[in-house]
Amino acid sequence: MLYWETADQDPSLDDAMREWTALWKPLPKVVFSTTLSAVRGQARLASGGLAEEIERLRAEPGEGDIAIGGATLAAEAAALGLIDEYRTVVYPVLVGGGIPFFPQHERRVDLELVETRTFSSKVVHLRYRVAR
Repeated sequence: MLYWETADQDPSLDDAMREWTALWKPLPKVVFSTTLSAVRGQARLASGGLAEEIERLRAEPGEGDIAIGGATLAAEAAALGLIDEYRTVVYPVLVGGGIPFFPQHERRVDLELVETRTFSSKVVHLRYRVAR
């Protein structure tokens, strides 16, 4: 995702991508890695486990959401019961393989639909809240 730190300098970027870049750049980011010793851009390397880092982020002042990218990290957060909302983006393409975003044989999680949005590209954004 380091690309987005300087993407606004690309003259071929369309308006939607420029808008995304403007939203992305100022966001604080935490990188979880077992191989990196340093990160660049608006990011810091996680110094603790996932639960510890999420607790630290939730304790910071201000409002905002914590987004988790990557199936492995999301699966760990789900297994630890750390997810309050699921926001999925469905692209109108079928592909096979890869790491499942929702691991099999995990506990059942009941969800309440909060919002849906369909973009002109036919991409659909679904927002669900975990039912408590």
